[in-house]
Amino acid sequence: MLLIYKTKVIVKSIFVVVVSICYSNLCAQQQPADYVNPFIGTSNFGATYPGPIAPRGMASVSPFNVAGPQNLPLEKDSRWLSNPYVHENTFLTGFSQVNLSGVGCPDLGVLLLMPTTGKVETNHLKYGSTYSDEVAKTAYYSSKIDKYNIKAEFTASKRVGVSRFTFPKGQSNILLNLGVGLTNEEGGMVKVVSATEIEGMRNVGSFCYNSPEDAYPVYFVAQFSKPADSFGVWKKPAKHEGVEAQWMGYNGKMRMMDNNTKMVVGDSIGTYFTYEFDKIETVEVKIGVSYVSIANARENLENETSNKTFDAVYKETYKKWNDLLSRIKVEGGTKEDKTVFYTALYHTLIHPNTLNDSNGDYPEIKTGKIGKTEGTRYTVFSLWDTYRNLHQLMSLVYPKQQSDMIKSMLEMYDENGWLPKWELNATETFTMVGDPASIVIADTYLKGIQDFDVQKAYKAMLKSADQIENNPLRPELKDYIEKGFVTTKNKGSVSTTQEYNASDYAISILAKALANKKDYERFKNRSLSYRKLYDKNLKLLRPRTEKGSFYEPFDPLSGANFEENIGFIEGNAWQYAFMVPHDINGLMKLMGGKKEFTNQLQKLFDNNYFDMANEPDIAYPYLFNYVKGEEWRSQELVKKLIKKYFQNKPDGLPGNDDTGTMSAWLVYSMMGIYPIAPGNPEYTITAPVFDKITIELDSEYYKNKSIVIEREGSKNDKINNIELNGKNYKSFFITHDDFVNGSTLKIIQK
Repeated sequence: MLLIYKTKVIVKSIFVVVVSICYSNLCAQQQPADYVNPFIGTSNFGATYPGPIAPRGMASVSPFNVAGPQNLPLEKDSRWLSNPYVHENTFLTGFSQVNLSGVGCPDLGVLLLMPTTGKVETNHLKYGSTYSDEVAKTAYYSSKIDKYNIKAEFTASKRVGVSRFTFPKGQSNILLNLGVGLTNEEGGMVKVVSATEIEGMRNVGSFCYNSPEDAYPVYFVAQFSKPADSFGVWKKPAKHEGVEAQWMGYNGKMRMMDNNTKMVVGDSIGTYFTYEFDKIETVEVKIGVSYVSIANARENLENETSNKTFDAVYKETYKKWNDLLSRIKVEGGTKEDKTVFYTALYHTLIHPNTLNDSNGDYPEIKTGKIGKTEGTRYTVFSLWDTYRNLHQLMSLVYPKQQSDMIKSMLEMYDENGWLPKWELNATETFTMVGDPASIVIADTYLKGIQDFDVQKAYKAMLKSADQIENNPLRPELKDYIEKGFVTTKNKGSVSTTQEYNASDYAISILAKALANKKDYERFKNRSLSYRKLYDKNLKLLRPRTEKGSFYEPFDPLSGANFEENIGFIEGNAWQYAFMVPHDINGLMKLMGGKKEFTNQLQKLFDNNYFDMANEPDIAYPYLFNYVKGEEWRSQELVKKLIKKYFQNKPDGLPGNDDTGTMSAWLVYSMMGIYPIAPGNPEYTITAPVFDKITIELDSEYYKNKSIVIEREGSKNDKINNIELNGKNYKSFFITHDDFVNGSTLKIIQK
């Protein structure tokens, strides 16, 4: 399989590697996993990382190059930075073993493993090095650590990071640094168990600088393939001031504790394993992790990687990735098209990820207890982002995963009393606004994935929607219910109203499916209250004060690029102007009809108000499909946006991937369908990039084995006709049931 290289690798090296691999007959036919380029999104604040992870893995390995002045301006301590790796940076201080992909706030990025040579140095700013010859592909990453002439290679199973270091002759060291990380939390514990094993924990948490009281440990066990000739622990205590400090000869000084097997606790701590090699040697290191206990971390390591070589783990994880990525097979299109497509699909299969250990144990949210599951307990629910498209993609292609995600949400409701909002490793960060879990649950159930307790889910949704006092999901609910909108006494008043509307609509259609007519009518009416914020002169939504008057002064453009403003969260009036996907026809009437709606929507794009990296407006390119005769605009826009913002290079994402949300937009858009109204089981249609897309369907949830999308005609022409199962289809919208119960959706361009 062809390896994907960072641009700084010389052409000669690429040629040698490719030719040697092709001779082993692996170049004959590329598999979906071979197209993945993990470097995509590692620049332009995409916040992805190039290192290996198993599908939905707990453990992941990333080169850590965001520490130290050598990496300015993209350095973790000098700015808001949420990723352990930035493609432009050149100074490496280790390889972190637990990481988040495509998030907007710093957390995890800890347990830094670093190989060195010569005398042991414990200061990461001194032992750090430049690196070269990077290779990243599915389940594998490698690079050369220039300062030491060490080749570092990495792969991973679900809960274990596996490293392989090839050292030159002489003294070599493997450092495990617990003092450096991306998280805002500090503190850890480490203990050398033997010359081949280390155990310990590192404190993490405070995502988006929220909920510091809920900081939590990640436990680990590291096992080495060769016993160290010598080992030790280091600790650098804080420096004390005052009279007593004068008596402390060790005040603020590094302690090097050779051959120490005692437990050591502190902020700046780590271990070193040292080898004396008389020739080139290789050492493999396996690091099992757990959010429950050291014993479970050790059990995870043994269950998943015991007696397995680095290559064996890599092959197993590669196969798991390829099996999942092969659920969608594409034909036609260029190699670049397939690379950005399968890399996007790969990014959608990282989060939500596994929280439970191999024995089923997981930490419950808030209770402090250890729960147990026979399935998968998922975590990292960035729901303000993912409710818009990612979970819909999971329901279509990976419904068993989506079912377990809903069950995980309901377990959180049992434990915490509330559905999740932005949950991370059994902590609730309360990041962003709205009540998005209700949308995801309703959407999942209405797509026929119903093997969960829907009555419990409905009860949880009603609690979020109706409990006025002490409601962490809808804190401005009183005004919303009484007035129909959140007022300007709260930040983001308009966008919060819109988010509540979207959730209320999802509750209404689930109530209808459950034959609860009263709730259906009640929540349907509540979902339309955004209309009270409509300013007919501006043809935009506008914040209102507690007294009901429009807020003054008002700048419709204020709020772009994360500028704080009174009406909107991460956006402005234009970027939220059409975010009522459940009532586009109603919005159209407010604007004065189809022509006025079309003109206002086109103005958004003509004036560059549209933000491809901003969740509230990512469905807007498809909204022209609501106006008969204007669908060509959506086709042109989607095609242009794909080409402009999604490319096979490090800055090939428009911005933060938001745990796969931007990638899910791309997967759908390249297939030619999009879930335009979250909660509503329906797709809108545009021109696919590929000639043929075959989506494998799960027989546990769908009666058909697959559904095929075909494209016929010139890619440069607009859609002339649509056929479903060989018959003319006279709409640019198709229900989920009609889609999955069909055989072929043909898009004809002439």
